Amino acid sequence: MTNISIEQIRPELTWRLRQRILYPESKLYEMEMEEDNHGYHFAAFNDNNIIAVISLFKKDNDWQFRKFAVDDTMQNMGIGRTVLQHITDFVITNGGTRLWCNARLSAINFYLKAGFNHTGNFFSKNGFDYEILEKQLILSSNQQ
Repeated sequence: MTNISIEQIRPELTWRLRQRILYPESKLYEMEMEEDNHGYHFAAFNDNNIIAVISLFKKDNDWQFRKFAVDDTMQNMGIGRTVLQHITDFVITNGGTRLWCNARLSAINFYLKAGFNHTGNFFSKNGFDYEILEKQLILSSNQQ
């Protein structure tokens, strides 16, 4: 896929894809999170269409990403991997040393292939089962 660009976007631009892929039983207005206004939101575009979204939140040197969704017609094409690398680079550039997520159990292998590690912390929320996964990040020598 060659026409992909990743850009930072306003939080409300994540809601439609977030709802359609992650929470199809929910209403669009339920996609807004209070913390959206304190995060960074990114979208992958193909021909001006949003095909993936992710939200990123900082606490000290730890960064959590949430609500990662790739359009169902565009999955298994490397788009998710590209978006994940983009935010990983963003976090490193901004001094982050740990990137983590609440991974749905169905997506764990995707994250393990991207260098994330098990924490053994499992939980269930809203009918989904999760494990917290993390990745320790190495700062480049010019940031230490």
